[in-house]
Amino acid sequence: MDEFILIFRHEDGQKLASPEQIQIWMKQTMDWIGGIAAQNKFSSGTGLPFDDARVVRPNNVVTNGPFGEIKETIGGYIIVKANSVDEAVEFAKGCPVLQGEGNSVEVRKIAKADNVH
Repeated sequence: MDEFILIFRHEDGQKLASPEQIQIWMKQTMDWIGGIAAQNKFSSGTGLPFDDARVVRPNNVVTNGPFGEIKETIGGYIIVKANSVDEAVEFAKGCPVLQGEGNSVEVRKIAKADNVH
């Protein structure tokens, strides 16, 4: 069994949801993750808030960010155990992030410690 990362991409990171909508999405997300965990396929995951975010560029240029520089943001990720990329994609299809217009879930296989994919 391999591990896959499901990356939550938001088309417009500048849009802010209401606290009520965030609460609804968080419950939906926890229920979705709970369903994956019930199959013993959840490894880990977290959200990626903007608080204290920095962007490091060549020549040691550091900016607060990534605000204003990007159209798309990464809101978080989970790592799942799956027998194939197709199984990982099936998990991704149920992600509540997909309810947002233009949002997506990127699925990638994680390289093993021996660098064999």
